[in-house]
Amino acid sequence: MTNSSTAREIFDVSEAADRAEVEAFAGRAAEILNNGAIALGLSIGHRAGLFDAMRGLAPAGVGNIADAAGLNERYVREWLAAMVSGGVIRYDPDEETYLLPPAHAASLTRDAALGNIAVYAQFLPMAGAVQDRILARFLNGAGLDYADYPDFHRIMAEDSAQTVVAQLFDVVLPLAPELPARLEEGIDVLDAGCGAGRALIAMAARYPASRFKGYDLSGEAVASASAAARSAVLPNIRFETRDLTTFDEVARYDLVTSFDAIHDQKDPARVLQALAAALRAGGIHLMQDVAGSARLENNLEFPLAAYLYTVSLFHCMPVSLGQGGAGLGTMWGWETAEAMLKSAGFERVERSVLEHDPMNVWFVSRKAGSGS
Repeated sequence: MTNSSTAREIFDVSEAADRAEVEAFAGRAAEILNNGAIALGLSIGHRAGLFDAMRGLAPAGVGNIADAAGLNERYVREWLAAMVSGGVIRYDPDEETYLLPPAHAASLTRDAALGNIAVYAQFLPMAGAVQDRILARFLNGAGLDYADYPDFHRIMAEDSAQTVVAQLFDVVLPLAPELPARLEEGIDVLDAGCGAGRALIAMAARYPASRFKGYDLSGEAVASASAAARSAVLPNIRFETRDLTTFDEVARYDLVTSFDAIHDQKDPARVLQALAAALRAGGIHLMQDVAGSARLENNLEFPLAAYLYTVSLFHCMPVSLGQGGAGLGTMWGWETAEAMLKSAGFERVERSVLEHDPMNVWFVSRKAGSGS
C-alpha cells in the first residue's frame, strides 16, 4: 500500500466516524494539554514558594505577592495569570488582586492538610528533561541511570516526608504493634533503598538505643543522607552506597524497611529474598509500594493511574532496565509484590492501605522465630 493510499484510507475512516465523538475527543485532547500546562505551574508555584507565600494572605496585588515570596514581579504576574486561568487562584479584576483560597492551599502548600499535590507535579518537568533519551530507548530498549534524573532524590525526599515521615510514629510503625517498644529497647535496623534518608534519620533521633543503617544505589542520595545525619548529630546511624542486587548479609537486623524502593530494583524477587535472609528470627520487614494492580483493567479507576504509568515509563522502568533488570515498573502491582514477599521466605505477610496514603500499599512481613 502506498503512502497516499494509506493517508486516503485514514481520511475516509475519519470522515465516516461519528462527528460528535471526534469533536468530543478533540475537546478532551485540548483539555489534557491545558491541564499539563497547569501542572507545570503547580511545580513552579511549589519550587518558588509562591503557594506558601500566598497561604493565609488576604487578596493582594502582584507586587505584594512578589515581595512576600521574594521574587521578580513580572514573572510572578505571568505565573498568576496561568494559575487564574487554570482555576487554581482567584482574581478580582476590579481590585486587581489575587487569592489562594484556603480550600486550595490545603493540597498545594508545605504541611498541607491533605498532602501537597504540587510535590508530584515536579515529576513532569523532570520527565521532560529526559524525554529525548527515553525516545531513544524506544528504539534500543536500553535503560537509564539514577544520575540521569535532575533533582530526583530531592523530590522523593519531599514525597517521603508526607507519605512516610509525617505518619511514621503514629501510623506506620504501629502496623507491627510491637515495633515501637522494640525500637525503644534497642534493635538493629536497615533501610534498603534509603534515598535521602529522612525516615531513617527521624527514627534514629526518636530511638537513640537502636542502631540504624541505610543503603542506596545512588551516591548522590547517600551523600545527602550522610550530611543530614551529621547535622543532626546522630551517632547511631550511618549510610552507605550499596547495590542491593548483590546484598548478602545474613541474620544481622531485627527490622528492615523499604519505602517505595523495591519495584525499580534490578531483581525485586532476589532483593526481597536477601532482605528476608538478613533478618534475625522474629524479624520484621516493613515495605511501602504503589497500591496499583498488576492488571491494567483494574487500574482504570485507580487514583492518578495515567500519571503513575507515565512516571513508570520515564523513570522506574528505565532505571531497572539500566541495571540489566526486568523493568517491572511503578505499576508492577500489589499482587506481584505480595507473591514475591510470600516466596521470599516470610512466615506471614500482612497487607494494609492507610487512610492518609491511598496511593500506596503497606506490607508487614514477619520472619519465623521468637517474637513473631
